[in-house]
Amino acid sequence: MLQPADLYAMLRERGIDLFAGVPDSLLANFCAYVTDHAPAEENIITANEGAAVALACGHYLATGRPGLVYMQNSGEGNAVNPLLSLADPDVYGLPVLLVIGWRGEPGVHDEPQHVKQGKVTLSLLETMGIPYEVLPDQVDGAKASLDRMLAVMRGKSCPVALVIKKGVFDKYKLQKIEKTSYELDREGAVKLVVDQLDSRDVVVSTTGKTSRELFEYREALKQGHGSDFLTVGSMGHAVQIALGIALAKKDRQVFCFDGDGAVIMQMGSLPVTASLPAKNLKHIVFNNGAHDSVGGQPTVGFRIDLCGIAKASGYRHVESVETTATIREAMGRLRAAEGPAFLEIRVNKGGREDLGRPTTTTIENRDAFMKFLSE
Repeated sequence: MLQPADLYAMLRERGIDLFAGVPDSLLANFCAYVTDHAPAEENIITANEGAAVALACGHYLATGRPGLVYMQNSGEGNAVNPLLSLADPDVYGLPVLLVIGWRGEPGVHDEPQHVKQGKVTLSLLETMGIPYEVLPDQVDGAKASLDRMLAVMRGKSCPVALVIKKGVFDKYKLQKIEKTSYELDREGAVKLVVDQLDSRDVVVSTTGKTSRELFEYREALKQGHGSDFLTVGSMGHAVQIALGIALAKKDRQVFCFDGDGAVIMQMGSLPVTASLPAKNLKHIVFNNGAHDSVGGQPTVGFRIDLCGIAKASGYRHVESVETTATIREAMGRLRAAEGPAFLEIRVNKGGREDLGRPTTTTIENRDAFMKFLSE
């Protein structure tokens, strides 16, 4: 295995002084090391991967030094536009070093949302004309691979990529942890909210641990899963799925279970959502200030006023709560409110080590959910 410290040192020695992107579970140990050792202004966790590419391009324009952009391979989709219309040699020719976690690598078991992305990870880079290598998991090989890619990047003034397989990095535990003292963690808050729902209520839950916790609680309650659409991928888009349902099913209360990282990733959805007559849409954001599903790297969730943003975006009812009692009270007001309505629930980050995953397939989830909506 490759020590995160070794790769970080190699990059620093070769003039990389900006790290930006969205954390990934395969890169979690490396990203944690960067978070602990790079100055805050040199490691920027961006709203989305496209923003990270643009940030690195700006850094190069100002300094003449290329930046590194880290992402899960699902982030390639978010980054396509700036990679092809900004950094590409046919446009501005701006060098960027991409470090991409290869979720869903063919032949390696992974979750359903990663399977297709894993199949096309390398071919997508090839289609975009981005040179790449799969990074070896030992120091000498990693150095040689990095040097080859940096030589291509500088010689052609173009983006290049290092693709990271599962298990390349040795373990490293994040030391810079922002501790909070809220009453609940996210799973506890999810349970409280579910307890306030009616049998005909619709739930669209965001990707990551939120959907997993929702699934397990429904299992414990023996309620079935037809009322829940578990958005296992498509980070940041859950509220737009919920909006589409709410506009079409005006006789049903539609609850979106969202996260701070997801909201921040696609924040432009908020004013569009709020501008439409979805009186039955209730947007709940479980804010733990972290990308909890991919290593606990921080978001800006606790540094910004999500409720202020929602209010300015036009949500008709907005509030923030953080205790068992206030969550129960707020759910009553949320249900009665004319939407689109917004509820922030502040919680501690972290969760159970033994948290399971949905045991139904995505197709089974789709079919059961559509049947529930038709009833």
